[in-house]
Amino acid sequence: MSRHRRVLFGATVVLYAVIVAAVLVESVLVRVDWQVMLFRPYKQWPEYHQFLDYFVVLGQRAPTAVLVAAWLGWRSWRQRTPRPLLVLATALLLLNASVGAVKIGLGRLGPHYATEVGSAELFAGGDIFPSGHTANAVVTWGILAYLASTPRARRLLSLVAAFAALGVGATTVYLGTHWVSDVLLGWAAGLLILLGLPWCEPVIGRAETLVLAYRERARRLRAQRAPLPVPAGEPVAAERADTAYAAAGQRSGGQPSGGHARRYADAGTGSGAAADGEPAAEHPDEDAHSEACPDESLWADEQPGDADAVPPVPGTPGAPPARLHHSARPHPVRGTERASAATGVGGRRAPGADRTAPQRTAPLGPRAK
Repeated sequence: MSRHRRVLFGATVVLYAVIVAAVLVESVLVRVDWQVMLFRPYKQWPEYHQFLDYFVVLGQRAPTAVLVAAWLGWRSWRQRTPRPLLVLATALLLLNASVGAVKIGLGRLGPHYATEVGSAELFAGGDIFPSGHTANAVVTWGILAYLASTPRARRLLSLVAAFAALGVGATTVYLGTHWVSDVLLGWAAGLLILLGLPWCEPVIGRAETLVLAYRERARRLRAQRAPLPVPAGEPVAAERADTAYAAAGQRSGGQPSGGHARRYADAGTGSGAAADGEPAAEHPDEDAHSEACPDESLWADEQPGDADAVPPVPGTPGAPPARLHHSARPHPVRGTERASAATGVGGRRAPGADRTAPQRTAPLGPRAK
């Protein structure tokens, strides 16, 4: 804090104490209060009453705090820092604590509730001294000048804050809601808070650091919980399987047709070549892959109305030759496996050991019509 600000702060503290003492001893200041109250300005100039009823709202805490907080919130968003809002919150907290404590402690009644002419009306259960409207106008509008970023903006906003504070204080006297001494002490109380805010800057700085750290931690948690993005045009595996099964159902009138229907039935009942006594395929993995990935051209000849028709089995007269998804690959068989397959258990030849499974190959060209 600069030396100039310290001098102003000390002078304001002295003024505050002098006003409180003058009211306590019922000095000339209390007589001025009564003279202005008995003059009744709102009756002398009634034409201004309606306008000043609206103007005094500039000193009410709720509407002014919301208005200034909206402006400072926009500045906080632009500057990516919560400092303006933290300064406003600190100033309003100090205002409520200091002014509220004095109001309750002195308990002064307002002009409309005065009971004895010439009395200070202290310790009577009131809450009028100092003027909360006046102190709030000084602090709320003075915060804008305190947070100004350029000297020109600070001078302009200082004039606006002074006009609002002086106007609200004079309006409360005109309306008869406050004594003159209430307004004087309200100006002093608001000025003390503005001048003492630099001493609160370390606390405001620590609060700003905590808020920024919490925001960064929350951002990281959201990033960790967010699902990984899927590239456009690339469906996930479940969607691809559902799409293929739906396409097969549409071609067959709602159920898989042809070889697909037989395969689904065989898988459900346990039937197949092994159940009929036929020898198992030499390479079951290759056959399962070939059956799971049939050529789409086998479905091309199927008409929309032939959902119940069973296509001819490959290898019979009039049937197209079988076509695998990929060419067969030879798999070497170990000697011990060949011998055990031929002899079987106990030295006997297993049934069908002389048989060899035919090697199926896929044609390289298009399927013959």
